[in-house]
Amino acid sequence: MSVPQAEPADRIAPHRPLVSGAGLVDLPQRTQVELIGADRASFLHNLCTNEIRKFAPGKGCEAFLTTVQGRTLAHGLIFAGPESLVIDTVPGQSEVILAHLDHYLVCEQVTLVDRTAEWSELLLAGAESEAVLGRLIDVSALTARLDNAQVALAGKSVWLRRADLVGRVGFLISASVGDLPAVRAALVEAGAVPCEQEDFEAARIEWGFPLFGVDITDKNLPQEIGRDALAISFIKGCYLGQETVARIDALGHVNKTLVGVRFAGSDVPPPGAELFPAGEVVAGQAAGQITSAAYSPHLAAPLALAFVRRGSNGLGTRLSSAVGDAEVVALPIR
Repeated sequence: MSVPQAEPADRIAPHRPLVSGAGLVDLPQRTQVELIGADRASFLHNLCTNEIRKFAPGKGCEAFLTTVQGRTLAHGLIFAGPESLVIDTVPGQSEVILAHLDHYLVCEQVTLVDRTAEWSELLLAGAESEAVLGRLIDVSALTARLDNAQVALAGKSVWLRRADLVGRVGFLISASVGDLPAVRAALVEAGAVPCEQEDFEAARIEWGFPLFGVDITDKNLPQEIGRDALAISFIKGCYLGQETVARIDALGHVNKTLVGVRFAGSDVPPPGAELFPAGEVVAGQAAGQITSAAYSPHLAAPLALAFVRRGSNGLGTRLSSAVGDAEVVALPIR
């Protein structure tokens, strides 16, 4: 995909609502798996990388589900409600997550329910998104990252969840599939600006939020994703895969990490494109591989997330690619 350099000013306008305004984008068919029952917190605590047992209703965390070998089976957000926990992540993950959880469910009082087909989600994000919501409901209690509550919006029952998929201020709004059109219409009337998937993709890559199945696979180790402070507790005690995670922490590094890469030209590289040490596109050993890319209106340049090996992944490191020169940059870019 080639984006002429003369177009950046034209491309900024549709992107900005998700960053500086109040952008609204549909996120259909996102996986939503609900855990109900008295043992839900301790059960999930033993199968993921973050602290679950201490969460009060209305709180949440980011976490990896890991295999016994410490590989990432899933990555997503976990929200604690009054009577359940909800794992919220990318589309197409419910079968894998349910099978994994069910495999380790023995005698615990936990019921697993796939809500993916029943519930759908909108993302309202940007610096003005809280003000837009405030015209419809009271959001003063949702102040911290991943705070959540069940509220009435446009006369419909919705789950409102603070979530930073594309920036610091954002809300995932989950409602039944049939109720979502009314919720969407109310938000637009209150000032939300409808955005497209390409706007979401550019904003999330700028922010550095990875998606499982796009930027993360089941071959990755959690620390390779670079979200240790947000998604991994190193003091919570034993859980499935904890031995591998703790061993990597003791070693102090992994062999590759997910980083931001900015390109000097105008071509957006395709996923899977290789990165090389500067000047070695033809003959050199690949230093990394792109997982997702988009034109960044903020940079007026293509930007990618990519796994880059140790020694070539430091900030400012120059790289080469089939679409031109590139540089490792800090995320988020805001």
